[in-house]
Amino acid sequence: MEIKSIFDAEFSPYGQVHKGYKLDGLLAAMKAIPLPESGTTYQPTIPELEALPIFELFGANAYGGMPVQLGMCWGRNTKLNCLEYHRDSEFNVGTHDFILLLAKQDEIVDGMLDTAKVRAFRVPAGVLVEVYATTLHYAPCHTDEAEGFRVAVALPRGTNEAKPAIKAITEEDQLLWARNKWLLAHEDSAEAGQGAAVRLSGDNNDIANDI
Repeated sequence: MEIKSIFDAEFSPYGQVHKGYKLDGLLAAMKAIPLPESGTTYQPTIPELEALPIFELFGANAYGGMPVQLGMCWGRNTKLNCLEYHRDSEFNVGTHDFILLLAKQDEIVDGMLDTAKVRAFRVPAGVLVEVYATTLHYAPCHTDEAEGFRVAVALPRGTNEAKPAIKAITEEDQLLWARNKWLLAHEDSAEAGQGAAVRLSGDNNDIANDI
């Protein structure tokens, strides 16, 4: 898979880069959190990160006054496995370069997404990137296995918490996996084994040989 840069024109349908935020304190706090021994970990809220001045700026500026949460996804990964989307944009910044595997919500056809539509974009360390609400995304991928990845995740408050109890009335309701989180799983993923809707067709993209 060809890996483009978020500064390439091809990235514009998926998100945008934000400048002006002072992120040194956030990046230092993220680096202090050890990597998991294997795989990836995600926490929607991390008190040490939400105690930083940048947290208020995410709520006031990035989200225009909305209540937000600041957590992190970190570990090692090279595979697609799933794609998710929210009703709102997501903001990411990493301590090291990382890669996002992305597709667009309007590429879902008859409830399925062909993984041939997935594109890879490299995000440089310390660059704040917005992933649009209509962009399908999931766990970042590392660019250096030894370093792994640590990626901050800012989202509206409550996102990715326990799935609300709803009665399914639409096709999309079958994809709801957590609060404000709709998930399309590949049949090879652990999430599919846990009951997530299998809605990704084609290969389970793996960029291990491309980084």
